[in-house]
Amino acid sequence: MSFPTHRPRRLRQSPAVRRLVRETHLVPSQLVLPAFVREGLTEPAAISSMPGVQQHTLDSLRRAAADAAAAGVGGIMLFGVPATRDATGSGADDPQGILNVATEAVVAEVGDALVVQTDLCLDEFTDHGHCGVLTADGSVDNDATLERYTAMGLAQARAGSALLGLSGMMDGQVAAVREALDAEGFTDTLILAYSAKYAGAFYGPFREAVDSQLKGDRRTYQLDPGNGREGVKEALLDVEEGADIVMVKPAMPYLDVLADVRASVDVPVWAYQVSGEYSMVEAASANGWIDRRGAILESLLGIRRAGADAILTYWAVEAAGWLRDEL
Repeated sequence: MSFPTHRPRRLRQSPAVRRLVRETHLVPSQLVLPAFVREGLTEPAAISSMPGVQQHTLDSLRRAAADAAAAGVGGIMLFGVPATRDATGSGADDPQGILNVATEAVVAEVGDALVVQTDLCLDEFTDHGHCGVLTADGSVDNDATLERYTAMGLAQARAGSALLGLSGMMDGQVAAVREALDAEGFTDTLILAYSAKYAGAFYGPFREAVDSQLKGDRRTYQLDPGNGREGVKEALLDVEEGADIVMVKPAMPYLDVLADVRASVDVPVWAYQVSGEYSMVEAASANGWIDRRGAILESLLGIRRAGADAILTYWAVEAAGWLRDEL
């Protein structure tokens, strides 16, 4: 009887050995918490399709930010839900608009303990739900939208945002916002480009979270799910235009794109574990079909293994606690 020459199982024989030889590590500082703040709320409001996630008041948002900082999470990404909307999303660059007021409040609450970040897109602020200004025929006007993005970016920087998350997928958005920031002296404000943001079915619960007014879809500006090389091309263009960080969104269905982008750029690469990914795990675990904690940590580790330097995830604070317990 012959015996195996190679015994890779020696490296799996105990938890201590497995920890020692693990190739990919996940720590709390690599997680970013997305958070929603809604104008006019007196109490936090549950999001039915995202169990455990809520629309915040300003006060509950401050508490959430403080909890994230205490957990060692790396950052918090803010999304504003205004009480009123219009065709051009005028509330987006209003200094008294909900997102800018919330940014000031969170910066005052946590200071430099978290990287306070803001979503830079018009979809939450427009009455048509698209990410830009519309033409007479209902299509998105790319260049007119860039003017709105620069105004929005300056408003967010003045409110204290350390990082602007450009998620609208307009051509030239990074260059336009970078130029405007630098001209106003905000040379240290970071730009995160949602470079490879795909149009698809995994955003459904997010639409409830921001009370989206969208009719139709965003396939004329977000990426086609069948195109991997195009995601890399978009990331390279954004780096050329001055992006400090690029991102792939969603995460799990596009791990191949994430790996390719990581291999192609020399800036940090992030991924967004979107609402649909979150809700699927929560629904399956609520039915007893999967181990919730195991599935959450495995999904995050898989995104890290594919090349993400940081992950936006609604489980950021909870997962951070588990990771600290494992140390």
